[in-house]
Amino acid sequence: MRRMRVLTVDDSRTILAMLHHTLSGAGFEVLQAEDGQKGLEVLNTETVDVVITDINMPVMDGIEFIKNVRASGQHQSLPILILTTETSQEKRDLGREAGGTGWIVKPFDPEKLISVIRRVVH
Repeated sequence: MRRMRVLTVDDSRTILAMLHHTLSGAGFEVLQAEDGQKGLEVLNTETVDVVITDINMPVMDGIEFIKNVRASGQHQSLPILILTTETSQEKRDLGREAGGTGWIVKPFDPEKLISVIRRVVH
């Protein structure tokens, strides 16, 4: 049986390391990208069950990344969780309008993050 695959997209090596540690420790297979463009490249070649993305990143930010993922037509139902330091309602609205599934504010609680992932995938 295939393990659940998670793509994490963030320009912070620290956050990527924390996500990898948390998610792999919970039994997930973790794929990672450091910006939205790299995240799209991963999605073009790999199948994932859920995406966790930051908003503020170089090259392609999280909002543009989500819009591109949704525009592809291939990933219309793929859950995309936004993990960010942003807390404004304006940013949340932009994330929702782009097609984000959920919003989690950094720093994240590992148990809550895993719980949210399992909830949006099942």
